[in-house]
Amino acid sequence: MTEDHLTPEGEPQEAAAPSPGGDPAPDTAADQQPDQQPDQQPDAAADGQVDGPDTAADDAAATEGAPAEGEAAEPTPEEDELTVTKMALEERTLDLQRLQAEFLNYKRRVERDRELIKENATYAALTPIIDVLDTIDRAREHEPLEGGFKATAEQLERVVSGLGLAKFGEVGDPFDPELHEALSHIGTDPEVEVTTCKVIAKAGYKIGDRVVRAAQVLVVDPAEG
Repeated sequence: MTEDHLTPEGEPQEAAAPSPGGDPAPDTAADQQPDQQPDQQPDAAADGQVDGPDTAADDAAATEGAPAEGEAAEPTPEEDELTVTKMALEERTLDLQRLQAEFLNYKRRVERDRELIKENATYAALTPIIDVLDTIDRAREHEPLEGGFKATAEQLERVVSGLGLAKFGEVGDPFDPELHEALSHIGTDPEVEVTTCKVIAKAGYKIGDRVVRAAQVLVVDPAEG
């Protein structure tokens, strides 16, 4: 005999028949599991707590390639090109300065050589004329020059003087072995303090600082005591 059960509405409900093994039949899935509502997950994106895929990708792109703290940033191609251009400009500037210095040195050498060539040519041309000038000086010692001979002698002296030939050597000049050639000592002189030119046998000549011929002189020494 079955036992009647009452439903919640008061209707009698027939009990389930036992299984052949004597075990009561299992309750249905609806009876075994209570009604469950799916868990309500909070809207993480709305709360701003979790980055979405797009935000994470943007952050990764922003930080990718950024220099670590304490490290210098890698130069851009434009900066590399500017650096190379500056280095090339500095090299060209140094080359230009070297060329300018070499040109100035070359110009000085050319001018010095030109002056030396001119001086050598003048020296070669005027050296033989010194003998003529010596003859004029000896003629003056004997008597004053007159007439055409005087005019010719004075004109010759002006020409050679204009070409740079200078006459030196006067009585009373201190003896200088670089300018004078002592032919003889003629005693002492109490009026002089150093060896002095007393007689000028032949005048000396020079072109600029270059001695063409030393003056030939007779000298006196200072008196002792």
